[in-house]
Amino acid sequence: MSKIIIKTPEQIEWIRKAGKLTAMTLDMIGTYVRAGVSTLELDNIMNTFILSNGGISACIDYKGGNKWGKWGYPRCTCISLNDVICHGIPRADEILKEGDILNIDVTTIVDGYFGDASRMYTVGNVSEKAKDLIAVTKKAWEIGIAEVRPGNFFGNIGYAISQFAESRWYSVVRDYTGHGVGLEFHEEPYVYHKAAKNTWPKMQAGMIFTIEPMINLGKYASKLDKDNWTAKTKDWSLSAQFEHTILVTEKWHEILTVV
Repeated sequence: MSKIIIKTPEQIEWIRKAGKLTAMTLDMIGTYVRAGVSTLELDNIMNTFILSNGGISACIDYKGGNKWGKWGYPRCTCISLNDVICHGIPRADEILKEGDILNIDVTTIVDGYFGDASRMYTVGNVSEKAKDLIAVTKKAWEIGIAEVRPGNFFGNIGYAISQFAESRWYSVVRDYTGHGVGLEFHEEPYVYHKAAKNTWPKMQAGMIFTIEPMINLGKYASKLDKDNWTAKTKDWSLSAQFEHTILVTEKWHEILTVV
């Protein structure tokens, strides 16, 4: 494993600014999430907002080291609808309808520093199963964040998340993880959402990374769509996700993707 970067106070301040813009974008877009709106329209609204507030999208043209897609990512945000786990590409012909659930994932760059977060949105009245999936995912995410403190093992984040989600008969996606962030879009370490207790390196003050569990209503297996980006549940079940960028502080942690 490459060395996990310990950020300086100055770097942390800039990453905090990027995180704030990411959070502002996610706050703003909720008003526009309604039946009849295309995911591409939502993407365009968010990109305009990011640019008008001094940032740029980290997603547009991102190649990911060719890990996820053969070509650069074509849009400014990821919008993952219903059975899409992550990296859903906004499209003009993808129209929101009553009962849909969706994750919107935004990563902004402000003066070269990155802030990454996502959250769930619902369209009108959604099923009780969808509501429960979202609630369990949010709670599992919060349980994972509560494990962030100096001296704790990274593996305990995933251990806590999976213990809770699986006790509610949901499954935790293995193929996609949280990650270091701040100076680059993706840095060390990988942050697994299912892991053995007391494994992986220990957290240290100044480390910054995302926690972003993807929880499925059915089995955890994923499949990659023909666009080489969109990850879906293999059994077509619903999936939900929440994400924050987290800083390990001297005594505890700070969530950076908040207003």
